Amino acid sequence: MGIPDFLPATLLSLFKSLRAGRQRSGLPANDSQSSSVPSPDQQTRDCLQDVLKARAESNPPRHLLFYSLGNTSLPPKKVSYGMLYDHATRNSCILTTLPSFAEGRPVLLHLEDHWDTIVWFWAVLLAGGIPVLSSPLSNFEEHRNKHLQGLSRLLESPLCITRYSFLHLFEGGDHGFSIQTLETWASGHGCEGWSATSRPPRRMGQDGRPAVLMLTSGSTGNAKAVRLTHDQILAAVAGKASVRPLPANGAFLNWIGLDHVASLVEIHIQALWLGVDQVHVHAADVVASPRLFLDLLSQHRISRSFAPNFFLARLVATCSGNENTGQWDLSNLAVLASGGEANNVQTCLAASALLTRYGAHHSVITPGFGMTETCAGAIFNLNCPSYDVGKDRAVASLGRCMPGIQMRVTDSHNGGVAAPGEPGDLEVRGDVVFDAYYRNQAATMEVFTIDGWFRTGDRAIVDEEGNLCLVGRAKDVININGVKVVTADIQASLEVALRHTETARVVCFPSRAPGAATEQVTITYVPQEWPPKAEYLARVESLAVQACLMITTASRPVVFSVGPKSQLLLPISSLGKISGAKMATLFEAGRFNEDVAYHRRALLELEQQKQQQQQQLSRSRPLTGPEAILQADFAAIGGIEDPTSISVEAPMFELGFTSMDLIRLKYRIDTRMGMTVAVALLLKHPTVRSLAAELDNLAQHTTRNSKTENATALNEPLVSIQSEYDPVVVLKSSGTKAPLWLVHPGVGEVLVFVGLAQHMHVDDRPIYALRARGFEPGWVGFTSISEAVDTYVAAIRRLQPQGPYALAGYSYGTMLAFEMAKQLESLSGEVRFLGSFNLPPHIKTRMRQLNWNTCLLNLSQFLGLITEDCEDRDVQSATGHDHALTRLLSIADSERMQELGLTVQALERWTDVAYSLQSMAVEYEPSGRVSCIDVFHAEPLRAAAKSRNEWVTKQLSRWSDFSQTEPRIHAVGGAHYTMLSPNHVASFAKTLRKALTEKGL
Repeated sequence: MGIPDFLPATLLSLFKSLRAGRQRSGLPANDSQSSSVPSPDQQTRDCLQDVLKARAESNPPRHLLFYSLGNTSLPPKKVSYGMLYDHATRNSCILTTLPSFAEGRPVLLHLEDHWDTIVWFWAVLLAGGIPVLSSPLSNFEEHRNKHLQGLSRLLESPLCITRYSFLHLFEGGDHGFSIQTLETWASGHGCEGWSATSRPPRRMGQDGRPAVLMLTSGSTGNAKAVRLTHDQILAAVAGKASVRPLPANGAFLNWIGLDHVASLVEIHIQALWLGVDQVHVHAADVVASPRLFLDLLSQHRISRSFAPNFFLARLVATCSGNENTGQWDLSNLAVLASGGEANNVQTCLAASALLTRYGAHHSVITPGFGMTETCAGAIFNLNCPSYDVGKDRAVASLGRCMPGIQMRVTDSHNGGVAAPGEPGDLEVRGDVVFDAYYRNQAATMEVFTIDGWFRTGDRAIVDEEGNLCLVGRAKDVININGVKVVTADIQASLEVALRHTETARVVCFPSRAPGAATEQVTITYVPQEWPPKAEYLARVESLAVQACLMITTASRPVVFSVGPKSQLLLPISSLGKISGAKMATLFEAGRFNEDVAYHRRALLELEQQKQQQQQQLSRSRPLTGPEAILQADFAAIGGIEDPTSISVEAPMFELGFTSMDLIRLKYRIDTRMGMTVAVALLLKHPTVRSLAAELDNLAQHTTRNSKTENATALNEPLVSIQSEYDPVVVLKSSGTKAPLWLVHPGVGEVLVFVGLAQHMHVDDRPIYALRARGFEPGWVGFTSISEAVDTYVAAIRRLQPQGPYALAGYSYGTMLAFEMAKQLESLSGEVRFLGSFNLPPHIKTRMRQLNWNTCLLNLSQFLGLITEDCEDRDVQSATGHDHALTRLLSIADSERMQELGLTVQALERWTDVAYSLQSMAVEYEPSGRVSCIDVFHAEPLRAAAKSRNEWVTKQLSRWSDFSQTEPRIHAVGGAHYTMLSPNHVASFAKTLRKALTEKGL
């Protein structure tokens, strides 16, 4: 990435010197005109101590403000940079008197309070030591002791500074730390002889020693220590300051533990370098009250802070309903960096809307990529969420490199640089990238390439615009029966699914049950209240299972909640991220067995209560005959042994019904009860109780037909239900976006859209399907295209009087959708989206090839009775419907026929509807133009084209003759009959959502 054009000559010179190898870093003056660039008269500094000394002497003074834990209503402790320097210098003199202190050696700081950490960090630096900021220690004793032992070996039994309240954490472990507590010096012991003139003149920036060691990983094992040098840190803060101009004198806000590199470098040291105030508050207070975060941003005129994805979600859930638009002033906020975990785009969109309501600019949320090894964020997305909304991404991209770092994605097979959009291994290099792990040559050699690039361990792509997009850690993949699933995808889906529940945190990780041959998806979550209600547990589990199934069709995940006791075991980093790998270790070690048992017991008791209530309800209101029969039908189709366990109020889709299950249910009712019902009726009445009531109501208005001599042979139902024809089938009723209208394929039914609607649930829009006339007894099919189009347009305008409209048709339905779009546009209705699912504009030749027998074959392929390859000549040439049906049944899958409950008479009637539809189009010639069209192409039927390329270039491309704008072409998986099948519908839905979003719908 090139140097930004807005930087002045002095900073340009600085970056050039860094890249030339001189590696000298500039300290910006305390300039009230600009806080993001240095002034021309600055002096260069070569170590962090110089930065602190210069700030201590600046005028007017700048300050650090510290809120005490649990007392944010009280005024914060206010310390000037000059006072910090004095305190740190005094403490450095104390350190030099300790026998266990040695210049150039590590000093472990295990401190919780921000002021304690900052002042002793600088004290160690001023004394000539190397500060090591300790990460939170595990509450699990075995893991904690193992971590401390490994850390002591790595640092060679160092001096450890802590408080008395933390001493118990170091007890019982066989380590070699020389521990000193701050309480020892509280009375001034060890400070004799100190004065303001006794500041040690140590300036250690160019001798190759690290300025600080930051620990990475290892909370349950051996940690690695990242060497961060003075030059590296100074280059990093210069690069970060150049990313986006900040308001003059805007303060920085930190609420993360300073053991994390983002809080230390990106907030504390950068604010010091820029000469602005900085505010520190404890994470526990902010997480407990997200409103406090907005209070602090507003009160202190914060220009830069940090908020990971989980906190953004909590912020939205807590504050979105606030109606007092004057409560907060966020107009000074320029950067709200977000990292540590994947950013969900929908969460960013909602959070951005919240923040802009109070004055922040629309792209204030700044997702970024960074590691301890890169001094925190070094690659930033400056156009969030707009960029990723336009790309229809679920997870936010991470943008481009700041000065001081370069990135590349390499092909893991050949080692070459991957093409734009191609996944590979992310590697970085530059002035802000570390050079080695402390005393760990093997680990260092493992992560660096021969040509000096650092292997981050992330899988990524760089898109066509040069923006980084992570596709998962190399290790964060679950392998289930040979199917690899990225945990980040499931995590993002979970966060969307659970955002409106009382859930504080959720994490997905892989685990393996004892003796299991494959991994399992494991999901755990933290309820906001304890103990939670059983209904809440059941709801969260249901949503989690559905979210998981949207990503993978593998086995059911393990889901459980975490109680207060076990929450102490959660491996939460200072950034608030829960480590999935460490969760897997704890889970497999049985540390959450009590939580799993509690969760299952609560759900079992709830189910028993429901059964008791059902039994009581049954006794007070016994099941009617039709209800009992339908309950048995539901159980048989759902594979449930005990029909009475099914609630009469439970929707069939909660039992896992698919579109084919609906067909099975329909024909069980038709055959067993002697009725013919429409599938649309089942969709509108999905419970045992509502369906039984509707069937009873319709039965009262039935007309008995006299039996014919061949009624038995044809399986003619004894009762025919006369019902009102309504073309609209509601697949999804709620949503704020423009509705999507789906027009049936040539078979006339809309069941093919059920799976698509389920996979479109993340899209906030109603979804309706239009079903052909003729299935209901007493109703004849359409006699012309114009009749069908007029009927469908009237139905659309009844539910959606105004545009913009979004229409799409599957195969034959595309022709109807095209004619409907023209009519809607002629009625002054804007049609912003028209989708063709694998149909060209010219179809009459194909329609003329379709006789009744061919329609029977096509319908049988659609239902899975025969394969797509089956083009039986005997069926096509059969004389009469009976002969064709007899031949078809001889080659059809009888088990599939029985599974669907499909009778010969029902198959014949369905074929009649399909044939009548296609007969209407034998003379059809498209004419006129619509404003736009999107063409989704799958593998064509063999009778339609020899290859997909021929299909697209010679037939589908001709939609350009009938569109005012050039058609947009989208490749989808599968073939003509299978592109919406379970194997392909998820990717199809993703492509469709993206196309709709790009149209502004």
